[in-house]
Amino acid sequence: MSGRRAELGTACGAAAAAGALALLPSATHNQAVLGWAFLVCLYAALAQSWNLLGGFAGQVNLGLAAFFGLGALVTRDLWLGGASPGASLAAGTAAAAATGAVVGGPCLRLRGPYFAIGTLAVAEILRITVGNALPNVSSLPTRILTSYALAPRYYLALGVLAAVTAAAWWLTRSRFGGGLAAVREDEGVAEAIGVHAFRHKFAAFILSALFAGAAGGTYGFYQLSLYPSSAFDPLWTFDPLLIVYLGGIGTVAGPLVGAAFFLLLREALSLRLGDFHLLVFGALFLVVVIALPGGFMEALRSLRTPGRNGPALDEDPEAAAGP
Repeated sequence: MSGRRAELGTACGAAAAAGALALLPSATHNQAVLGWAFLVCLYAALAQSWNLLGGFAGQVNLGLAAFFGLGALVTRDLWLGGASPGASLAAGTAAAAATGAVVGGPCLRLRGPYFAIGTLAVAEILRITVGNALPNVSSLPTRILTSYALAPRYYLALGVLAAVTAAAWWLTRSRFGGGLAAVREDEGVAEAIGVHAFRHKFAAFILSALFAGAAGGTYGFYQLSLYPSSAFDPLWTFDPLLIVYLGGIGTVAGPLVGAAFFLLLREALSLRLGDFHLLVFGALFLVVVIALPGGFMEALRSLRTPGRNGPALDEDPEAAAGP
């Protein structure tokens, strides 16, 4: 009974949060507030896309920027070339997912740190290649600038966040998610009980790349001016990774909580300390990670259930066997 009450309370809280976020553009005309909310949704969506592979499958992907950048670049180029926003975003998302399918196969044959290094290498190759091939800034033309509005872009970011969060929630409830959890905990044991580890990891890799591409496409609509290579900046990998660890790796709500905290703290420190804020921010991040190794969501769970020790991921569904 208590479990059902907890699930009901979580569902009600999520519905209330979604409603508040949906009504935000109507509640305020402050563009600074709306811009900050847009960034929270964007970073949370990108962090959740990393979480689909890194948190639920235990595969540390350091090449997320590659898929984010591809989504941004393809979407923006098609849109500025005259294609509709919907078709442009769909193409950018598909390009990121297709690249994930091509890259994921060989990279997932690598284990541990070699997988992380391999994905980082892919992202860096794309960043350098794009920087050399497209060195000029991409600016929005006058016809688009005259009708530029932040609210539609905010709703797009919110929609991407809702979709990737729904995918994360599904992983905590589905048979496929149970297989991913088994692979994360012990790949050898997972194989022994009938879980096809590579297929599970490969599907999660493509899913992660797809949503990273959608987040990148949203960013492509948002930026007034954009150097193509900046969309492949390693920060688009490492900032979401920090956000996931702050909020709680392998949890559904962790990326949203972590993104709000991350952006609020970064903004506050940058306004007060200037360039020095990076050093202070890094030190504070280390303090938070050491004090709360399971992130904010684990700390909240510990408060609800005193006596529970150690970090834990979202409750896994019943073990899954088979692909």
